[in-house]
Amino acid sequence: MQFLIFILVYPIIWLLSILPMRVLYFLSDIIYILIYHIIGYRKKVVRNNLKLSFPKKSQEELLVIEKKSFHHFVDVFMEMIKSFNISEKEISKRIVIENPDGINKFITSNKNFIIVSSHYGNWEWAPYLINKMVDCTSYAAYAKIQNKYFEKKMKSSRTKFGVKFILSSKFINKMQENFDNKKTGVYGFLSDQSPMLHKAYYWSNFMGIRVPVITGHEMLAKKFNYPVVYLHTEKVKRGYYKSKLTVLTENPNDFPDYQITDMYLDILEKQIREKPEYYFWTHARFKHVGKEVL
Repeated sequence: MQFLIFILVYPIIWLLSILPMRVLYFLSDIIYILIYHIIGYRKKVVRNNLKLSFPKKSQEELLVIEKKSFHHFVDVFMEMIKSFNISEKEISKRIVIENPDGINKFITSNKNFIIVSSHYGNWEWAPYLINKMVDCTSYAAYAKIQNKYFEKKMKSSRTKFGVKFILSSKFINKMQENFDNKKTGVYGFLSDQSPMLHKAYYWSNFMGIRVPVITGHEMLAKKFNYPVVYLHTEKVKRGYYKSKLTVLTENPNDFPDYQITDMYLDILEKQIREKPEYYFWTHARFKHVGKEVL
């Protein structure tokens, strides 16, 4: 069944990926109408997330954010499809680093470091930026796709510019292997989703709500004593992004447990509140509200 789905769907994705971006965005406008106005894909989840995150905003204000976020959601989906055939020349025009000097001291000293980001803007294109800047290998943690045939194609697409995508379950082993072999690397994480309850080691306030949070980036930073850098990506206009780097800490073991995680959440929340329409609200981020065991 997996193979059947793959051979039916992948040719369509590939054909779409060779189209110019302007055509893909025209299709995005049509798909937006379909999934938002007709199907209502995850609309209840998005509305609940927005209502919880912005209790002081009016229904009219929340509706504007909701519609813009769905439009952005479809745009990013089309940009992900384009990734299958996008050239290095084109992607380098569409996403740029605003302050490359933010990590120069780590690069020039040949030092390992961790980059933490979120599902804001276009996170699929962001790893290309870092890999272009550093002389060492860059790694990004990712979740496995259930269909093994799509898994193979997605991994091939994501790694074509040099970034190595490693399953989250195997990421610590790769870091340990590189550490033991004294191999320099840059390690990227998206840490804004909700962890499974049995893996909820820490609860904090995010968007004014008490939730379990992912702490893996902090745990690994302390284990290997690697600096932590936040990658802040903004949408300039349709199909164009800019990123900037903020060093959260160069000495993670100087901080009490979970303080680095809270620093990450604070800077992410500020970014979301400035332009909430570019965050992915389709995730059930607040599904564990009220389940904290005190």
